[in-house]
Amino acid sequence: MVSLQIKPNTYYDSITLMIISKELKKVPGVKEALVGMGTDLNLDIAKVTGLSSPELEAITPNDFFVALDCENEEVEAAALKALEEQLNKKEESRSAAYYPPTLTSALKADPKINLALISVPGRHAYDVAKDALDKNINVMLFSDNVSMEEEKKLKEYAVSKELLMMGPDCGTAVVNGLPLAFANVIHKGPIGICGASGTGTQELTILIDQLGSGITQALGTGGRDLKAEIGGLMFKQCLNALIADPDTKVIIMLSKPPADHVAKEILAIAKECNDHIKPVVVDFIGGDPNLPKEYGLTAAYNLEDAARKAVALSKGEPVPADMLDIDMPKAELEALIERETSKMAPTQKYYRGFFSGTLADESMKLSIGKLGHIYSNIPLKPEDKIENPLTAEYKENTCIDFGEDEFTEGKPHPMIDLTLRCERILRDAHDPTLAILQCDCVIGYGSNANPAEELSAAIAKAKEIAASEGRYISAICSIVGTEGDPQNLTETRKQLEAAGAIVVRSNAQSTYLVHHMLDKLNGGKY
Repeated sequence: MVSLQIKPNTYYDSITLMIISKELKKVPGVKEALVGMGTDLNLDIAKVTGLSSPELEAITPNDFFVALDCENEEVEAAALKALEEQLNKKEESRSAAYYPPTLTSALKADPKINLALISVPGRHAYDVAKDALDKNINVMLFSDNVSMEEEKKLKEYAVSKELLMMGPDCGTAVVNGLPLAFANVIHKGPIGICGASGTGTQELTILIDQLGSGITQALGTGGRDLKAEIGGLMFKQCLNALIADPDTKVIIMLSKPPADHVAKEILAIAKECNDHIKPVVVDFIGGDPNLPKEYGLTAAYNLEDAARKAVALSKGEPVPADMLDIDMPKAELEALIERETSKMAPTQKYYRGFFSGTLADESMKLSIGKLGHIYSNIPLKPEDKIENPLTAEYKENTCIDFGEDEFTEGKPHPMIDLTLRCERILRDAHDPTLAILQCDCVIGYGSNANPAEELSAAIAKAKEIAASEGRYISAICSIVGTEGDPQNLTETRKQLEAAGAIVVRSNAQSTYLVHHMLDKLNGGKY
């Protein structure tokens, strides 16, 4: 039986609602549960999970609802009781702590505050960020759904006051050793990062850590900063800060390919630094590596390649050869490919990349030259656009970035809430053409307390579904994390491997492994 409870004009934050949904699903006899605000995304989820109803279609984003599919009325009553208990716990925890109601009151409590991490609905973000800049406070703006015009105004204002305005949609930064939003436990070291890619910056930092080095600062700018409309305002600000920092001995510049005139401006600044002050490594994800070389800079072909080269430069060692393939002995690689592909049915030809953030972009750019078409919600070709990735049918080689705005309105980021990604994994497991699942697993501060638990359960279940239908699915994962993270890199790897996943060091290596396996499955086509 499906039931619906609606509380008009009642607000709860998305993290609270995610936790409550998971708790309700644990009540014996509850088949499905969805607790949320009435956003378009939550209404789509209700349809996919079979919890939709005419009453639900009529609610607004300001309305709170709980939709349940229970075995009987007794189970429904138990679930609603559990709901009230969870909501009461939230209210009790809030009343027990002090939350300054305004920035002004926060400054009265601590006048030394000089950085604000802002995560509010996009329609309010400009005013909140402007208020912080007015008070000479640097800003990291996590919020998305902020207009380009508002972003430019905020950044021009910040530059005029010599302040940082990282974002909007800035997911990662490490400032003076302080991790902000999504970040990892990283050793201090000589490498500074100026990054316009959140998860990309995270992977850079953890690879540098795993290679035995560390970072000074990881300054995020927001993914649109290097577009022509913004002009790299904050990228230049952050780059100059790293150039001036005496502890930073090597700089990595990370972004998607900038607009032409912006690229020339930041590369000119980097060249001056590289020639006279400190070396600079450039990874314009999917861009032409010859462009940085024209300026005498060290070009990287992927995130791991950038980390390797920066670490070597920081030690005064020769720059290593370009990393253009998986780092695995040939015999071992061939045995792995044969072991995985020999179990597959003749129909299995394609892969699905399900990512929690911008590593999806790197993976696609490393693959598009070989695969030709990759269908996506962030496509590299207009004709490969998936209009509604939550409900779209299976389609050949597909890569989805679950961190895009369309998935986060009224829902926690997929690094926190893996529900949508896991549901899509299980759905695609029924596709007879699917051969390979590629996923990232992001641990560290801000992330899910144990993302590998949910992801590995979905992978194991997907393999069971395929086996019941006479097929075998190969799962390839990379982990963004370190041994020092609360979830722990080794423990995370063990959970994923116990579910039958192949775990490799980086997103680039997992992508190269996908290439080799698809090549085998498609008769050497790739």
